[in-house]
Amino acid sequence: MVTIQGRQPGDFSHGNHNSGSFNKVTITLHYHRYDGDYEGWNLWVWLDGQSGRMVEFVESPAYGRSATFTMEEPTGINRVGFIIRKSTVENDWASKRFDDRFITSFDQNGYAEAWLMQGMERIYHSANEVDVSPGIISAEQNSWQEIQVKTNLAFDWDHDNIAVNLEGATIQDIRISKDHYDSDLAHQLTIITKEKLTLSDQYRVAISHFGYCDVTYGEIVRTKEFDDEFSYSGTLGAIYSEGGTLFRLWAPSASEAAVVIYPPSPDKEPILNVMEKGPKGTWSIQLNGNLHETAYMFKVKIGKYWHEAVDPYARAVTVNGEKGVVVNLAQTNPVQWTSAKPPLANIEDAIIYELHVRDASIHPNSGIQHKGKFLGLTETNTETSDGISTGLRYIKELGVTHVQLLPIYDFWTVDETRLATPQYNWGYDPKHYNAPDGSYSTDPYKPCVRIMELKQMIQTMHDQGLRVIMDVVYNHVYDAARSSFQQLVPGYYFRYTEEGWLSNGTGVGNDTASERSMMRKFIVDSLVYWATEYHLDGFRFDLMGIHDVDTMNEIRKALDSIDPAIIILGEGWDLHTALPGEKKANQYNAHKMQRIGHFNDSIRDHLKGNNFSDRDNGFVNGKSGLDYIIKQGITAGMKFPYERPSYTAPNQVVNYVEAHDNHTLWDKLCLTNPQASQEDLKAMHKLATSVVLLSQGISFLHAGQEFMRTKNGEHNSYRSPDRINQLDWDRRAEFAQEVDYIKGLIQLRKSFQSFRMRTLEQVQKFMHFYQTIDRVIAYRLDAHGHHDPAAELMVVHNARDVSVTIPLESDGPWHVLVNGTRAGIESLSIIKRDSIEVPRYGTYVLMRK
Repeated sequence: MVTIQGRQPGDFSHGNHNSGSFNKVTITLHYHRYDGDYEGWNLWVWLDGQSGRMVEFVESPAYGRSATFTMEEPTGINRVGFIIRKSTVENDWASKRFDDRFITSFDQNGYAEAWLMQGMERIYHSANEVDVSPGIISAEQNSWQEIQVKTNLAFDWDHDNIAVNLEGATIQDIRISKDHYDSDLAHQLTIITKEKLTLSDQYRVAISHFGYCDVTYGEIVRTKEFDDEFSYSGTLGAIYSEGGTLFRLWAPSASEAAVVIYPPSPDKEPILNVMEKGPKGTWSIQLNGNLHETAYMFKVKIGKYWHEAVDPYARAVTVNGEKGVVVNLAQTNPVQWTSAKPPLANIEDAIIYELHVRDASIHPNSGIQHKGKFLGLTETNTETSDGISTGLRYIKELGVTHVQLLPIYDFWTVDETRLATPQYNWGYDPKHYNAPDGSYSTDPYKPCVRIMELKQMIQTMHDQGLRVIMDVVYNHVYDAARSSFQQLVPGYYFRYTEEGWLSNGTGVGNDTASERSMMRKFIVDSLVYWATEYHLDGFRFDLMGIHDVDTMNEIRKALDSIDPAIIILGEGWDLHTALPGEKKANQYNAHKMQRIGHFNDSIRDHLKGNNFSDRDNGFVNGKSGLDYIIKQGITAGMKFPYERPSYTAPNQVVNYVEAHDNHTLWDKLCLTNPQASQEDLKAMHKLATSVVLLSQGISFLHAGQEFMRTKNGEHNSYRSPDRINQLDWDRRAEFAQEVDYIKGLIQLRKSFQSFRMRTLEQVQKFMHFYQTIDRVIAYRLDAHGHHDPAAELMVVHNARDVSVTIPLESDGPWHVLVNGTRAGIESLSIIKRDSIEVPRYGTYVLMRK
């Protein structure tokens, strides 16, 4: 045990911080095969979002084979992916070694060197770490009567004098893996036992000439029995108190565990503290003294090897998330920190504004001092040089109810040690789920600063009447092999295919396994932490369809106990992951997940054209025959039900037409209607946004949509420079009339509950559609509920390129609240006729008291 007395906050500036972004990198990979057979083996290398290429190995007398190659990318390189594969004349991919692996650490010149060994997934960063003497690499319990053993050297079972022994169980049979095309399999054998193996007994394999190895858990970790045996319900991580900190880790695969404490001075050696084994696969140790701002790591021994990892539950981290940090969270609270929030009566009342922290303030004319930082969104009275409101002041004036922030947890691909160099990423590359990202703080070297500044931002937004939603990405990790999950409990936290490869429904190399109890617990614990410690008001789930229904319902239950007004919404896409269809948390199973919203890709794609086809158009920009589908979206599927999505209440539908992904609406309209005038493009754009804001369900706007945001045609700007992604506050001034129009629509939506009905029954009873010609939708909303003014509303969306005349069946007078150029709750004109003429590409809203 170790005692560290209280000390002044450190800056954690020491250590190796070389996981940054470079325009050009050079990598040398050494590859050693014990069998000496290098025929056909080569590298496949790639950069994120780009096609790969083959790199050949060359002879390396010191270490089998090696390959040196260079990668270049003007927007920056954070990692380089590689696969070792075997090519034949018939098939370039006759075999491969392991799933995607990545080189992520480079020296100051952008150079990296690593050593690889046949049959081992580990990436060595020093030749001295590699042991080429005969040995057992691993012995893993894969089923209740099978132990798979891997050695680092091939042997001839039929002719070599090989003896295999198993302590703790009786060997019934031994299978030797042999494959002409896959010589690595000659290093594997499977022991079949007579009796059923348990999860509690200890087993050890010994092979003559190869030594011994303790049996650890293999594929068995993905069984229900494993969850039943080891599921733990208590608190995990570093549990701080002024007198001492309790460290508790869940690592049932480990035979030993320790917590490594890093003293504040870089000149002092880390202190290793052995942890005691506890119930349900846990390890713990109590260290005395005030450890506030003390850096730490967990170490576990699994089989023959030690693994070091950051605590998955770490609430604070050092620069670039290299170590966990113990934190007294009470010292991170800003002045006047309060749990009081702006009121939200019902989830359907939400009007969400999706925003990237850096985008909001980085523009040169934003008038914001803390550009690109959390604190930039605490400045409440900012404006351009021409006196036009910007930042938080502008968002408040717009009238939305929620700001949804793209990922703000600690992510991989912005180097916090090089923030003077412009870097950009959306943040869908998770590193540490429970700590804020340091690139948005004013000092990433001080772990508490990012926490306090994020809290300041949230408090300021609450003070300005805005609730805050956090974008969460629990569906995958950036680098599965190097993740804390895989280092601490290999094979447990991820889904695998029947062939034993990582499931890849996310399209980024791995899918987390939310259906397993400790992954589910981690997600729920994490969300409860963010909701309580940071007073967050909602969570947007990236690729929610990867998760399972039970986990999402458990999340809803846990958050309801904190604040039932907390919003849960997500991408309920049907993704090809290793999970039965009836368990996926997608749109088709919406009926199983009450009060959880799904992004409505149907109305998105049919308003403007398919997201994945540049030239495909939709309802507002020229395509016919879509009226019924648009009505489905307008009614949130309540009056015109969807064939497969199974929504049962309006609050399960999030209507939108653009988001951070894909082309902005403006860019899409420019692509599909290149001959259209500027005024027609504006009219189509306003028409699409008006449909979103006047539909049932939850309304969602992409930041800058109201001033027709453009990314200059970029459709995937996740790492594009600021000039592409920034909110252009000069453009906001240029499109001031359009901004006022959207403000008016927001005010209208908030003023009439008819646009925010609560139930399927209400929509069916109080919403009436008229028969119209193609590309014209007209409907009436009857007044209902004691919150609504005693008014009848009529809405007309005309997507044709000519004006249309719509009869008014009820006696007037009708007050026009929305016309082709203006919108709000004040009467713009009075109609006493029996019809109304709606202009081309226009929306009209009329009210009759």
